[in-house]
Amino acid sequence: MALLFASTEMSLAARYLLDTSAAPPPALTLPTIPSLPKVTLPPLPSMPTLPKATLPPLPSTPLPTLPTQPTLPKPTLPPLPTNPLPTQPTLPKSTLPPLPSTQLPTLPTMPTVPRVALPPLPTIPTTIPSIPSTIPTTIPTIPFLSPPPSN
Repeated sequence: MALLFASTEMSLAARYLLDTSAAPPPALTLPTIPSLPKVTLPPLPSMPTLPKATLPPLPSTPLPTLPTQPTLPKPTLPPLPTNPLPTQPTLPKSTLPPLPSTQLPTLPTMPTVPRVALPPLPTIPTTIPSIPSTIPTTIPTIPFLSPPPSN
């Protein structure tokens, strides 16, 4: 887009085209589709009726009766004792002997390291060096990649 509007003539021509009022396009009329004739289908054949199948009756055998469950007497629990719980014996408090006061050894001090000055960083060139004109601009032909000669 920037290259299109780079020249003055192109931008003026585009501005002129935007300023002119374009005529509306003519309305398109679609051709009418003819109606297709109605096709009458023959009636479907009727389904034949099948005879009803009769099943023999199921044998009526009586179910066996289950023996009755005897009723058991309800168990009764003895009443809980009402005496209070015995008290737990208390243990005597134990005292620890004091820790021995031992002197911690002192650590030796670290020797100081002298500050070292770093050399300055090299400067980075900001210009692009010119390309020498000895670079070939044509690609050499490779025999097996080139098309065969025409006869």
